[in-house]
Amino acid sequence: MTNLLQSRWWSWGFRSAVMLYFVVLIVLPILGIYGQSFSDGWPQLVHNLSDTLAWQAVLLTIKLAVIATLINVLIGTMAGWVLIRYRFPGRQLLNSMVDLPFALPTAVVGLMIMLLLGPRGAVGQWAEEAGISILFHEPAIVVAMVFVTFPFVIRAVQPLLEEMDASEEEAAYTMGASKAKTFFRVLLPAMLPGILSGAMLAFSRALAEFGAVVLVAGNIPGRTLVASVYIFGQIESDNPAGAAAVSVLLLTLSFLILWLVGYVQARRMGR
Repeated sequence: MTNLLQSRWWSWGFRSAVMLYFVVLIVLPILGIYGQSFSDGWPQLVHNLSDTLAWQAVLLTIKLAVIATLINVLIGTMAGWVLIRYRFPGRQLLNSMVDLPFALPTAVVGLMIMLLLGPRGAVGQWAEEAGISILFHEPAIVVAMVFVTFPFVIRAVQPLLEEMDASEEEAAYTMGASKAKTFFRVLLPAMLPGILSGAMLAFSRALAEFGAVVLVAGNIPGRTLVASVYIFGQIESDNPAGAAAVSVLLLTLSFLILWLVGYVQARRMGR
Protein backbone atom coordinates (compact mmCIF):
# COMPACT_ATOMS: atom_id res chain seq x y z
CA MET A 1 0.00 0.00 0.00
CA THR A 2 2.86 2.37 0.90
CA ASN A 3 4.62 1.65 -2.40
CA LEU A 4 1.39 2.30 -4.28
CA LEU A 5 0.93 5.67 -2.56
CA GLN A 6 4.56 6.62 -3.26
CA SER A 7 4.12 5.67 -6.90
CA ARG A 8 1.01 7.81 -7.16
CA TRP A 9 2.74 10.76 -5.49
CA TRP A 10 5.71 10.46 -7.87
CA SER A 11 3.35 10.23 -10.85
CA TRP A 12 1.37 13.24 -9.66
CA GLY A 13 4.56 15.21 -9.04
CA PHE A 14 5.95 14.51 -12.53
CA ARG A 15 2.66 15.43 -14.19
CA SER A 16 2.42 18.62 -12.17
CA ALA A 17 6.00 19.62 -13.00
CA VAL A 18 5.43 19.05 -16.71
CA MET A 19 2.16 20.98 -16.69
CA LEU A 20 3.75 23.86 -14.74
CA TYR A 21 6.64 23.96 -17.24
CA PHE A 22 4.18 23.96 -20.13
CA VAL A 23 1.99 26.68 -18.62
CA VAL A 24 4.83 29.04 -17.60
CA LEU A 25 6.93 28.79 -20.76
CA ILE A 26 4.25 28.32 -23.43
CA VAL A 27 0.69 29.08 -22.34
CA LEU A 28 1.32 32.28 -20.37
CA PRO A 29 3.46 33.97 -23.08
CA ILE A 30 0.85 33.09 -25.71
CA LEU A 31 -1.95 34.49 -23.55
CA GLY A 32 0.18 37.57 -22.94
CA ILE A 33 0.53 38.19 -26.68
CA TYR A 34 -3.20 37.84 -27.26
CA GLY A 35 -3.95 40.00 -24.24
CA GLN A 36 -1.60 42.75 -25.43
CA SER A 37 -3.06 42.74 -28.93
CA PHE A 38 -6.62 43.16 -27.59
CA SER A 39 -5.66 45.55 -24.78
CA ASP A 40 -6.91 48.60 -26.70
CA GLY A 41 -9.99 46.88 -28.08
CA TRP A 42 -10.92 45.18 -31.33
CA PRO A 43 -11.04 48.41 -33.42
CA GLN A 44 -7.45 49.25 -32.47
CA LEU A 45 -6.34 45.73 -33.37
CA VAL A 46 -7.94 46.07 -36.80
CA HIS A 47 -6.31 49.49 -37.17
CA ASN A 48 -2.88 48.06 -36.32
CA LEU A 49 -3.30 45.21 -38.78
CA SER A 50 -4.59 47.52 -41.53
CA ASP A 51 -1.47 49.66 -41.34
CA THR A 52 0.11 49.67 -44.79
CA LEU A 53 3.56 48.65 -43.61
CA ALA A 54 2.10 45.88 -41.43
CA TRP A 55 0.11 44.06 -44.10
CA GLN A 56 2.84 44.63 -46.70
CA ALA A 57 5.33 42.97 -44.34
CA VAL A 58 2.95 40.08 -43.65
CA LEU A 59 2.14 39.50 -47.33
CA LEU A 60 5.82 39.67 -48.28
CA THR A 61 6.68 37.18 -45.54
CA ILE A 62 3.98 34.76 -46.67
CA LYS A 63 5.08 35.03 -50.32
CA LEU A 64 8.75 34.42 -49.59
CA ALA A 65 7.94 31.64 -47.10
CA VAL A 66 5.89 29.87 -49.79
CA ILE A 67 8.79 30.13 -52.25
CA ALA A 68 11.26 28.82 -49.67
CA THR A 69 8.88 25.97 -48.78
CA LEU A 70 8.49 24.91 -52.42
CA ILE A 71 12.27 24.88 -52.83
CA ASN A 72 12.62 22.78 -49.69
CA VAL A 73 9.92 20.36 -50.85
CA LEU A 74 11.82 19.71 -54.07
CA ILE A 75 15.37 19.67 -52.69
CA GLY A 76 14.43 18.09 -49.36
CA THR A 77 12.58 15.19 -50.99
CA MET A 78 15.50 14.55 -53.32
CA ALA A 79 18.02 14.79 -50.47
CA GLY A 80 16.00 12.44 -48.26
CA TRP A 81 15.75 9.95 -51.11
CA VAL A 82 19.50 10.03 -51.79
CA LEU A 83 20.46 9.70 -48.12
CA ILE A 84 18.22 6.64 -47.63
CA ARG A 85 18.53 4.82 -50.95
CA TYR A 86 22.22 5.33 -51.84
CA ARG A 87 25.51 4.50 -50.13
CA PHE A 88 28.49 6.71 -50.93
CA PRO A 89 31.58 8.13 -49.18
CA GLY A 90 30.68 10.97 -46.83
CA ARG A 91 27.03 9.93 -46.57
CA GLN A 92 27.04 9.84 -42.76
CA LEU A 93 28.70 13.26 -42.57
CA LEU A 94 26.18 14.70 -45.01
CA ASN A 95 23.30 13.17 -43.08
CA SER A 96 24.55 14.67 -39.81
CA MET A 97 25.00 18.09 -41.43
CA VAL A 98 21.30 18.16 -42.35
CA ASP A 99 20.55 19.16 -38.74
CA LEU A 100 23.16 21.95 -38.74
CA PRO A 101 20.54 24.73 -39.14
CA PHE A 102 18.98 23.54 -35.86
CA ALA A 103 22.29 23.90 -34.04
CA LEU A 104 23.57 27.18 -35.46
CA PRO A 105 22.42 30.52 -34.02
CA THR A 106 20.33 32.21 -36.68
CA ALA A 107 22.47 35.35 -36.47
CA VAL A 108 25.46 33.21 -37.50
CA VAL A 109 23.42 31.90 -40.42
CA GLY A 110 22.67 35.45 -41.49
CA LEU A 111 26.33 36.39 -41.30
CA MET A 112 27.32 33.33 -43.35
CA ILE A 113 24.81 34.20 -46.05
CA MET A 114 25.85 37.86 -46.03
CA LEU A 115 29.51 36.93 -46.51
CA LEU A 116 28.61 34.48 -49.27
CA LEU A 117 26.26 36.78 -51.17
CA GLY A 118 28.01 40.07 -50.41
CA PRO A 119 30.14 41.95 -52.95
CA ARG A 120 33.28 40.26 -51.61
CA GLY A 121 31.82 36.76 -51.57
CA ALA A 122 32.24 34.25 -54.39
CA VAL A 123 28.57 34.17 -55.30
CA GLY A 124 28.11 37.88 -54.67
CA GLN A 125 30.98 38.86 -56.98
CA TRP A 126 29.64 36.64 -59.75
CA ALA A 127 26.15 38.08 -59.32
CA GLU A 128 27.43 41.66 -59.39
CA GLU A 129 29.33 40.98 -62.61
CA ALA A 130 26.16 39.51 -64.11
CA GLY A 131 24.18 42.54 -63.01
CA ILE A 132 22.14 40.60 -60.45
CA SER A 133 21.50 41.97 -56.97
CA ILE A 134 20.97 39.31 -54.30
CA LEU A 135 22.01 40.72 -50.95
CA PHE A 136 19.47 43.10 -49.38
CA HIS A 137 16.85 41.92 -51.86
CA GLU A 138 14.15 39.23 -51.82
CA PRO A 139 16.44 36.40 -53.09
CA ALA A 140 18.67 36.79 -50.03
CA ILE A 141 15.63 36.44 -47.75
CA VAL A 142 14.57 33.28 -49.57
CA VAL A 143 18.07 31.83 -49.20
CA ALA A 144 18.01 32.54 -45.47
CA MET A 145 14.56 30.95 -45.09
CA VAL A 146 15.59 27.89 -47.11
CA PHE A 147 18.68 27.38 -44.96
CA VAL A 148 16.93 27.54 -41.58
CA THR A 149 14.04 25.30 -42.73
CA PHE A 150 16.09 22.82 -44.74
CA PRO A 151 15.91 19.86 -42.30
CA PHE A 152 12.13 19.70 -41.93
CA VAL A 153 11.18 17.99 -45.18
CA ILE A 154 14.21 15.69 -45.15
CA ARG A 155 13.60 14.47 -41.61
CA ALA A 156 9.90 13.99 -42.31
CA VAL A 157 10.50 11.97 -45.49
CA GLN A 158 13.34 9.74 -44.29
CA PRO A 159 11.31 7.59 -41.83
CA LEU A 160 8.69 6.90 -44.52
CA LEU A 161 11.38 5.80 -46.96
CA GLU A 162 12.92 3.52 -44.33
CA GLU A 163 9.54 1.91 -43.58
CA MET A 164 8.60 1.50 -47.23
CA ASP A 165 8.23 -2.08 -48.42
CA ALA A 166 10.68 -2.64 -51.27
CA SER A 167 8.45 -5.38 -52.71
CA GLU A 168 5.94 -2.80 -53.95
CA GLU A 169 8.62 -1.00 -55.92
CA GLU A 170 9.99 -4.29 -57.26
CA ALA A 171 6.49 -5.38 -58.28
CA ALA A 172 6.03 -2.17 -60.25
CA TYR A 173 9.30 -2.76 -62.11
CA THR A 174 8.31 -6.38 -62.75
CA MET A 175 5.06 -5.22 -64.33
CA GLY A 176 7.02 -3.02 -66.74
CA ALA A 177 6.60 0.38 -65.07
CA SER A 178 9.33 2.91 -65.75
CA LYS A 179 11.30 4.50 -62.92
CA ALA A 180 9.38 7.76 -63.34
CA LYS A 181 6.00 6.01 -63.30
CA THR A 182 7.03 3.91 -60.28
CA PHE A 183 8.08 7.03 -58.43
CA PHE A 184 4.86 8.95 -59.08
CA ARG A 185 2.47 5.99 -58.68
CA VAL A 186 4.11 4.00 -55.87
CA LEU A 187 6.77 5.98 -54.02
CA LEU A 188 5.39 9.52 -54.03
CA PRO A 189 1.98 8.59 -52.48
CA ALA A 190 3.83 6.83 -49.65
CA MET A 191 6.08 9.85 -49.07
CA LEU A 192 3.33 12.46 -49.48
CA PRO A 193 2.24 12.65 -45.79
CA GLY A 194 5.86 13.30 -44.75
CA ILE A 195 6.34 15.84 -47.52
CA LEU A 196 3.19 17.71 -46.50
CA SER A 197 4.05 17.65 -42.79
CA GLY A 198 7.61 18.80 -43.42
CA ALA A 199 6.45 21.50 -45.82
CA MET A 200 3.95 22.92 -43.34
CA LEU A 201 6.51 22.96 -40.54
CA ALA A 202 9.05 24.60 -42.85
CA PHE A 203 6.50 27.24 -43.87
CA SER A 204 5.60 27.97 -40.25
CA ARG A 205 9.28 28.27 -39.32
CA ALA A 206 10.01 30.55 -42.27
CA LEU A 207 7.20 32.90 -41.22
CA ALA A 208 8.87 33.54 -37.88
CA GLU A 209 12.52 33.74 -38.96
CA PHE A 210 14.30 36.85 -37.69
CA GLY A 211 18.00 36.37 -36.93
CA ALA A 212 19.07 35.14 -40.36
CA VAL A 213 16.77 37.52 -42.24
CA VAL A 214 17.52 40.78 -40.47
CA LEU A 215 21.15 40.77 -41.63
CA VAL A 216 20.49 40.09 -45.31
CA ALA A 217 17.10 41.67 -46.05
CA GLY A 218 17.93 45.37 -46.12
CA ASN A 219 14.64 45.94 -44.24
CA ILE A 220 13.23 48.41 -46.77
CA PRO A 221 9.54 49.08 -45.94
CA GLY A 222 7.26 47.70 -48.61
CA ARG A 223 10.09 45.89 -50.39
CA THR A 224 12.23 43.76 -48.06
CA LEU A 225 10.70 44.36 -44.63
CA VAL A 226 9.38 41.02 -43.37
CA ALA A 227 6.94 40.53 -40.51
CA SER A 228 9.46 39.49 -37.84
CA VAL A 229 11.64 42.54 -38.50
CA TYR A 230 8.53 44.74 -38.56
CA ILE A 231 7.59 43.41 -35.11
CA PHE A 232 11.08 44.21 -33.82
CA GLY A 233 10.83 47.70 -35.27
CA GLN A 234 7.49 48.33 -33.57
CA ILE A 235 8.96 47.31 -30.23
CA GLU A 236 11.90 49.66 -30.81
CA SER A 237 9.40 52.41 -31.66
CA ASP A 238 7.55 51.84 -28.37
CA ASN A 239 4.44 50.45 -30.07
CA PRO A 240 3.91 47.05 -28.38
CA ALA A 241 0.26 46.94 -29.47
CA GLY A 242 1.25 47.15 -33.13
CA ALA A 243 3.90 44.48 -32.64
CA ALA A 244 1.44 42.24 -30.78
CA ALA A 245 -1.18 42.59 -33.53
CA VAL A 246 1.14 41.24 -36.22
CA SER A 247 2.48 38.64 -33.78
CA VAL A 248 -1.04 37.35 -33.12
CA LEU A 249 -1.67 37.07 -36.84
CA LEU A 250 1.47 34.98 -37.35
CA LEU A 251 0.80 32.99 -34.18
CA THR A 252 -2.74 32.13 -35.26
CA LEU A 253 -1.49 31.09 -38.69
CA SER A 254 1.14 28.88 -37.04
CA PHE A 255 -1.53 27.26 -34.84
CA LEU A 256 -3.58 26.43 -37.95
CA ILE A 257 -0.52 24.94 -39.63
CA LEU A 258 0.32 22.83 -36.57
CA TRP A 259 -3.28 21.59 -36.47
CA LEU A 260 -2.98 20.57 -40.13
CA VAL A 261 0.30 18.79 -39.41
CA GLY A 262 -1.36 16.87 -36.57
CA TYR A 263 -4.30 16.03 -38.82
CA VAL A 264 -2.04 14.72 -41.59
CA GLN A 265 -0.01 12.64 -39.15
CA ALA A 266 -3.16 11.24 -37.52
CA ARG A 267 -4.51 10.24 -40.93
CA ARG A 268 -1.22 8.52 -41.72
CA MET A 269 -1.17 6.64 -38.41
CA GLY A 270 -4.79 5.63 -38.83
CA ARG A 271 -4.30 3.99 -42.21
